Amino acid sequence: MTLATRAVITAALAAGVAAAAYVGGSLPLAGAAAFLAVLVALGWPALADLPDRVGSAMVIALTGIGGVAAVQVVGVRADLRSLAVVFAASMLLTFVNELLRRGGRPRLVESVAGTVTGSMLAVTTAGWVACGRMVGGTELVATAAVALAVAAAISALRFPVSFTALLVSVAGGGVGAVLGRVFHDIVGMKVGGLAGLSVGLLVAAIHALFHPIAALDRKLPAFSASVIPVATGGMLVYIASRVLYA
Repeated sequence: MTLATRAVITAALAAGVAAAAYVGGSLPLAGAAAFLAVLVALGWPALADLPDRVGSAMVIALTGIGGVAAVQVVGVRADLRSLAVVFAASMLLTFVNELLRRGGRPRLVESVAGTVTGSMLAVTTAGWVACGRMVGGTELVATAAVALAVAAAISALRFPVSFTALLVSVAGGGVGAVLGRVFHDIVGMKVGGLAGLSVGLLVAAIHALFHPIAALDRKLPAFSASVIPVATGGMLVYIASRVLYA
């Protein structure tokens, strides 16, 4: 899968998150976050080359959906402590999955570590739901997601990795600041700019991390690498906005 194709997938998913939040509200946004978690579960075992891809995918998907449900039902009180419970349960599920494996359980350590890492990535999709439940959260999610989409599109340009990282980060922060200005009564340039910069840096980091990996020549690992920036971006935006709003 080409770099341009991965960038388009990332941008399209980010635009979908923005649309779900701005047009539909809380429940569609939760659905979009759960969908992202499932996409992470489908692609991560292949990207990490885990030995039990079906079992690992099930654990990761259940973790992501559980995290989204916990934030949607319980809310964002106590700094998302419900996510800690979900993630702890996912570690138990990971060990149960390993106990159910047959054939001598080869590469046990890699399997456990890879599944736990995938679960951590999946549970961060709940960050979008947490952002949406804040005061002015709909506009904040739309601002950050559009900034992420623009940053992802720019990452497809064929420049040296270091220059691309700078360009993507600046573009994300700039778009976030502009949209924050548009929603100045709710978001503001400071929060919008920091949210955009956060997702821009995330896109740049993941682009630099996965760009040289040979596994991205295969469709499923490449697709997973395209989903990860959108899946994890919501948690970064939530943390950045909480810091500024505090």
